[in-house]
Amino acid sequence: MQVAITGITGNMGQATLSEVVKIEGIDKFKFLVLPDDKRIRELLRKYRSYKNKFEVIYGNLKDREVCDRLVSGCDYVINLAAVIPPHSDQDPQSAIDCNETGVKNLVKAIESCENQPKYIHISTVALYGSRNYHHPWGQVGDPLLVSPYDIYSATKLRGEFYVLESEIKTWVVLRQTAMLHINMLKDNMSDGLMFHTCFNAPLEWATAHDSGLLIANILRKDMAEDLSKVFWKHIFNIGGGEENCITGFDTLNDGFKLIGGSAKDFFKPYYNATRNFHGMWFYDSKLLDKLFDYQKQKTDEYWKEIAKKYWCYNLGKAVPKSVISTFAIKRLFKSKNSPAYWYKHHDEAKMIAYFKGVDKYEKLGKDWSKFNLLVENKGENGEEIDYLKLRKRENAKLIDYYFNIDNYENITIKDLQNVAHAHGGELLSKNFDDLYQKLEWLTQDGEKFTATAFTVMKGGHWYNRIYSENVWDFDRLSKKDKIFAQIWLDSHDESENNLYYFDENFTAKIERR
Repeated sequence: MQVAITGITGNMGQATLSEVVKIEGIDKFKFLVLPDDKRIRELLRKYRSYKNKFEVIYGNLKDREVCDRLVSGCDYVINLAAVIPPHSDQDPQSAIDCNETGVKNLVKAIESCENQPKYIHISTVALYGSRNYHHPWGQVGDPLLVSPYDIYSATKLRGEFYVLESEIKTWVVLRQTAMLHINMLKDNMSDGLMFHTCFNAPLEWATAHDSGLLIANILRKDMAEDLSKVFWKHIFNIGGGEENCITGFDTLNDGFKLIGGSAKDFFKPYYNATRNFHGMWFYDSKLLDKLFDYQKQKTDEYWKEIAKKYWCYNLGKAVPKSVISTFAIKRLFKSKNSPAYWYKHHDEAKMIAYFKGVDKYEKLGKDWSKFNLLVENKGENGEEIDYLKLRKRENAKLIDYYFNIDNYENITIKDLQNVAHAHGGELLSKNFDDLYQKLEWLTQDGEKFTATAFTVMKGGHWYNRIYSENVWDFDRLSKKDKIFAQIWLDSHDESENNLYYFDENFTAKIERR
């Protein structure tokens, strides 16, 4: 038994390796590692007792020949590789090379194998786009409305679509939620990315440990029994469970407790975006856990682990909060990824995308008593919201899918037509026999595209310009697309008609129509 893994030096990769090496029956692991990734040396030292089982291939996913070498002779291919924020924001081309071109090369390599390995593809919650208290809960099948200027989510969207429409015989797509890992604080203190997290954004956290355990349990169970009907050729959300469903403000608050403070001590309302983030509470989070029993760690346990490992944070309790705010937080205002930087440099496109405009940003101010926090039972406009009730799965308000999504395996051609019409388009194919049959569709703009019923109905994919170029046109599309509108208009006004796009240099641009 041979297993190929990409992204092994990343946070999820390292957590996965610590679990999969324990599995009996795997004779060889093949790792694809970038030539300049020095973390592999430490990993090889750490697992030196397994060195006879390891084969390291140095190269890049954008090289098709490297992908062929990686998958050759393997029984499983696990793609954990991804260029994520803030790296993807700083170097958008690297995100395209890995998340999009790399996935296509990996898929083609698997397709060309005489005995195809089973493919596990790690996708992301970022595909669902920005959520707030109107629809904090969602599931596989929700529309995919990737946030403007988030090249990470755009490239992951395209990569996932390619997997779903591939000729790989045995695959699964796992959409990873926000992940807590041991390097999280360090990784988020070098860039303005933390300011993208909306204070009221719904976030369901899973730990790297649990994510690694999931991958190992998938291999164990699949090696022992047939999972073809319940697991393979499906999409699942990787979540941490209902107890791990909180908000962006909660998350910051938990982190600052390590140094004896709160989010309000170190942040002001105007620091963070009010929309255009990505996060969601997974209504279907338990489906994967029921199969593989991996949801073990809760957010409070994670922070205890961080406090134990980084005991030095305790020293921060003796430092004046104003000093920490100045030297740890405000210094990041100079980052090109910071709202303060966009404001100072008159970046109209990003101010509109993340705040609805400069005037909305300026009104946020510094006074927390005038800012409506969901954790304090206030909606965006100050309306009363029962936050604890909202966090309960049984109170979830799901969207109208225009068919019975709970019975998607028995959909009819009429269901397909209804969904196409709800999108403002049309189903062109006249015959429908199988969920994975290639069908012809027509968008509201009269563009034809091919996709299986599964990809559209269960995957939530519906073709628009973001699938082929870095253009986010959801303001216009949502005016005719009844499925898009249910989510998009939660954080956008019907009167907005902005076309968000990147130019050839990945500079954010906006066309106000």
